Amino acid sequence: MQILSKAVVAASLLALGGTAIALPAQAETREETAARYGVRTSVLDISLSPSGNKIAFIAPGPQHSEVLNVIDLSGDASVKTIAGNTEIKADMTQCEWATESRLVCKVWAMSQNERGLLLPFDRMFAVNDDGSEFRTLTERRSLSALGYRQDGGDIVALDVAEKDGHILMTREYVKEFSTGTRTANEKEGLGVDLVDVVDGSRHPLERPDAEATRYIADQTGRVRIKVRSLVDGGGILKGDQTYVYRTKDSDAWKRLEDITIDGETVNGFTAVAVDSDRDVAFGFVTRDGFDALAEVTLDGSAKGRMLLARDDVDVDRLIRIGRQRRVVGASYATEKREVEYFDKELKALAGSLSQALPETPLINIVGASADENRLLIVASSDTQPGTSYLFDKKTKSLEPLLAIRDYLVDRTMGAMTSIAYPASDGTSIPGYLTLPPGKEAVGLPAIVLPHGGPSARDEWGFDWIVQFFVARGYAVLQPNYRGSSGYGEAWYGRNGFKAWDVAIGDVNDAGRWLVSQGIADPERLAIAGWSYGGYAALQSQVLDPELFKAVVAIAPVTDLKYLREDARGYTNSRVVSRFIGEGPHIDAGSPLRHAEKFSAPVALFHGTLDLNVDVRHSRAMARELRKAGKQVSYSEYEDLQHNLSDSKVRTEMLLEIDAFLTKALGG
Repeated sequence: MQILSKAVVAASLLALGGTAIALPAQAETREETAARYGVRTSVLDISLSPSGNKIAFIAPGPQHSEVLNVIDLSGDASVKTIAGNTEIKADMTQCEWATESRLVCKVWAMSQNERGLLLPFDRMFAVNDDGSEFRTLTERRSLSALGYRQDGGDIVALDVAEKDGHILMTREYVKEFSTGTRTANEKEGLGVDLVDVVDGSRHPLERPDAEATRYIADQTGRVRIKVRSLVDGGGILKGDQTYVYRTKDSDAWKRLEDITIDGETVNGFTAVAVDSDRDVAFGFVTRDGFDALAEVTLDGSAKGRMLLARDDVDVDRLIRIGRQRRVVGASYATEKREVEYFDKELKALAGSLSQALPETPLINIVGASADENRLLIVASSDTQPGTSYLFDKKTKSLEPLLAIRDYLVDRTMGAMTSIAYPASDGTSIPGYLTLPPGKEAVGLPAIVLPHGGPSARDEWGFDWIVQFFVARGYAVLQPNYRGSSGYGEAWYGRNGFKAWDVAIGDVNDAGRWLVSQGIADPERLAIAGWSYGGYAALQSQVLDPELFKAVVAIAPVTDLKYLREDARGYTNSRVVSRFIGEGPHIDAGSPLRHAEKFSAPVALFHGTLDLNVDVRHSRAMARELRKAGKQVSYSEYEDLQHNLSDSKVRTEMLLEIDAFLTKALGG
């Protein structure tokens, strides 16, 4: 097999229309640095064929486009582009091998109805690995449909027993109106079809259920669990889920309830996978205030046992490999993410890989051949964006394939260090500090960078925006403030909106700690964030206008009332309203309503098709700050969504942020 060298990878990406940035012989300009970090990930998605001889990967093309590429590792190992997407309102997000020569892919897109309501939707298609025989797999919308089909289908199973070339795929049924005909469809909800990936023909396997949101199949391709999200008479989600399952010898659905784990009754079980050989479902439960992994029998007894639990952090991920998505372990994040393998062979292999790749300890198995003899692995760290490898169990060979971020290969990055600092009430707040390499941690320009969510957390690993700031000379502190997920129920508390004062207090205390330790120059201390992180950056001014000397907010929430109103046109409106809550915190916790308190200059950035946070949040914030006579700049990006996944736009944004901070902090 030919190993793909960095030169080959770079040449291949250049052929796709990417912007070449040669490694500089001298210090690069800020424009070059912004372009290097602003370009999207070189490998957006990657998949290994059943034989293990081919890989398919989605890469970014110019600006917002994506291209689907195939590499035959048993041949000349050249990159062949077989499909692409140039629609700015859509993203090609996923491609998997249905057979050795046929790929099934998903495109996720955004539209807008006549009332201006954003409507996300996705579509599935199949294509041969040479680009021929393109076929849409999503059922076409009938002209008589009474609604819009947003759900284009999800893969429930790639391999179906005795059905080569077929997959299980969900299908959204939409009612149709009828005038003088009996053929109109009266069904609605989510079902499952057996789909031929070659000719696109389909056979219904699971009839539609109006409350079904997900189906879980076992490794043979038999649907064993249905997840139902309960709704009221108006179709609005209540926020509760139920699970029904099938025993091995019956097709009848049975409610999964009265579950006991190690002899104790549990109130909640979130099923995520099924093992038919052992006849169990894997899922998450809460134990002593922390998420834990358990298994429950599907024989009718609903008895289970705990598989992995901790008393300091949540166990939050199931590790699965192969075409049957075999469960092999679970993971959790303390200072770094750790994986515990249940499979003895993989546990030993993980240890060997860690020794072979000591500089990239974050090792993920992202694909496997049908016999699992060949594994597709991505290894990364805080200072290395990652490399994909092919591991062959028989030959014990580990061969590099593609750099995950080609334009950052061999760059010197800032190391991310786990730290803890005291909040004003004495609580120890965990976080990560990244310093510019080669600089003493004294009197630096610094940025506090709270994460989004707020039901999320930062983890040890590569972060492109952190490393851009570090490359420009800033120290960066990422606080996992109270209201973050991953640390159990007590830490999560009432969430970062209802208890915004606690969360934002922790964020501000991160800045004070940087100054107290002598790391940050108090006159060159800034705050930046995306989504909730942008909200936190703005709201920090409401609590302490003098602490930060510059504020950067990307796609920020600015008004909690807006956030509730924005959800009214969607089925999750009650869930969102419950999450935000009612009371005086709505006014006190909305930076839009306190523009007069701001002291630091503000830079705002937002896309116009942002489903997570409507663009009106930034538009109104900019307007109110200007009315209050405050310094504010606002950049808006037409037709882009929450993540601003456009290389040109991200590069321009980084340049604007850099110039803004340089001016505001006097750098």
